[in-house]
Amino acid sequence: MYGKKLDDRDTSSNHNHSKICREPPPNHEFSYRWFRGPSVEPCAYEGCPRRTSFSPHEWSKHALGGSGCSLQCISTQSSLYKSTFCNASCFVKAWKTQYTVQSDIPQARSSTPTRRRASSYADDDDARSVGSTNSARSGMSSNYNPPGTPREISVDGPNTPRLSDLSQGYGNEYSGQSQEWVEISRAELYLPNADDVGRKLKLEAAAYSVESGELLMHRVVKTDIVLSRTPDPEKRNLVTAKSAAGGGARFRIVTYNILAEIYATQQQYPYADLWSLSWDFRFQNIIREIVDVGPDIVCLQEVQADHYESHLYNAMHEAGFEGVYKQKTRQSMGMTGKVDGCALFWRRTKFHLIESYSIEFNELAQRQVTTVMGLNPRSEEGASLLNKLSKDNVAQLVVLELAQQSMASRTNRDPINQVCIANTHLYSNKDCPDVKLWQTLHLLQELETFVMARGTNLPLMICGDFNSTPESAVYDLLSRQAVHPGHPDVNTGEENGPNVLPDIMSITHSHMLGSVYSSVLGEEPKFTNYTQQFKGVLDYMWYSTQNLRALSAAPIPDEGVLTRHGDALPSTQYSSDHIMQISDMQIVGGGAR
Repeated sequence: MYGKKLDDRDTSSNHNHSKICREPPPNHEFSYRWFRGPSVEPCAYEGCPRRTSFSPHEWSKHALGGSGCSLQCISTQSSLYKSTFCNASCFVKAWKTQYTVQSDIPQARSSTPTRRRASSYADDDDARSVGSTNSARSGMSSNYNPPGTPREISVDGPNTPRLSDLSQGYGNEYSGQSQEWVEISRAELYLPNADDVGRKLKLEAAAYSVESGELLMHRVVKTDIVLSRTPDPEKRNLVTAKSAAGGGARFRIVTYNILAEIYATQQQYPYADLWSLSWDFRFQNIIREIVDVGPDIVCLQEVQADHYESHLYNAMHEAGFEGVYKQKTRQSMGMTGKVDGCALFWRRTKFHLIESYSIEFNELAQRQVTTVMGLNPRSEEGASLLNKLSKDNVAQLVVLELAQQSMASRTNRDPINQVCIANTHLYSNKDCPDVKLWQTLHLLQELETFVMARGTNLPLMICGDFNSTPESAVYDLLSRQAVHPGHPDVNTGEENGPNVLPDIMSITHSHMLGSVYSSVLGEEPKFTNYTQQFKGVLDYMWYSTQNLRALSAAPIPDEGVLTRHGDALPSTQYSSDHIMQISDMQIVGGGAR
């Protein structure tokens, strides 16, 4: 049944409410009318911040106490009768000031306040949509002039509703105020502005026959209250390391896992508001956060392919950056572009791109199994190894050259004008530390070959989400060039599948790497990923210590700051579950650190 085409299904079994069109729709064109609603008093408690503030921070589930409901007093003997409150806390506070009044209105059975959905400060206009001119509705008047037809054609019919009828019933707070809905646009798209904040928007859309001008369908939908732009992110001060004399060019680099939309679900983050998880909301915050720190190089992970094309590249290009993208090697999750990957940007006035490559770990696994181990990929052993190692992760590799090259000086006689940047996102499964170690080892080996082929003095930075804590074998390999034989990550046991790692003595590399945050701050942060399920360090910026110097790093905000507007990340303030790392680096020569 699941494989049958829609056209092959038995149309006779369609229910009366089925919306499958039995006949193709006639040629038609649309008209649109946008309206701005009256100002709304969302809460009757005078001390409520939401009476005057429409910041997303104030309207989040966290700020509202997680109730998600507004309340209305129905006690006719209370001075608060028919007053609406945004949450239970405001009602309780207001109740302390209420007093008894005489009323001729019959007392309701219960004085318990009624609950309404927080988003429904008015009835849903969508329920008042008209299916067609032949869709009769009781109480509808026959004197209807529909909203601005494409050719200003007046349409009358015995069963056609009036616009005034469609605009009635928006909730108690709108009683007698429907005339305050003001038309603001007739375009297909409308971008809210400062005048819309604190009000609702309404769209009336109509479809008309091209031949006759007949109204085919009319639909009315309404938004919730328009919120203001999220306040600018708090400035993150950089801690400066002890400076050393000499050195060459400086640059600022950031790494940031921005949380792809395909993973930003309420199942994964139940404490976050649905609207705060939407990509359109988060993108504005993320791009502002990145641009505001003034980076020269930006390494991003979990960049969704379609969003790179439609949002991110254009925004970064307008901000003065050029970039490259590499998506994971798996298939899209549903529609085209629903797969994440890595993006790497550089400021055009600071650097020029010299070389750009990508690394696919699936391809490295195929080479390892077939060429190095000499196994048939279709054999049981070969297939088992490939199945364990092929996790679709990727890495990016670019060589950037300074746009304004450093000249030789007394303190810097042999200036270096190029830097190699690697950006990666390793496998996320916590139960597969050996796979992450394998990926790290092969990434380092690829970089070793790449750097050596271009001279041993090419500065190298490796940034990204390594999905590994400072206690992991991945961290040991990067920081110490080796892994202790007794480390649990290299002794996973047979229950974890086939062994994918070489002999422990072969798990090594020649790079002299330092962690930026550990070098500048003396230790790794407490966390770079902060959710209800996990709080810890997963993201790092590594640099070659013989020709790069870490000048500064921005400390990760403490928990009090991170949870100010949410129980965990993401929140209305932080639009990813990771925290961006920021550092100033300097190119040096002659082994200076």
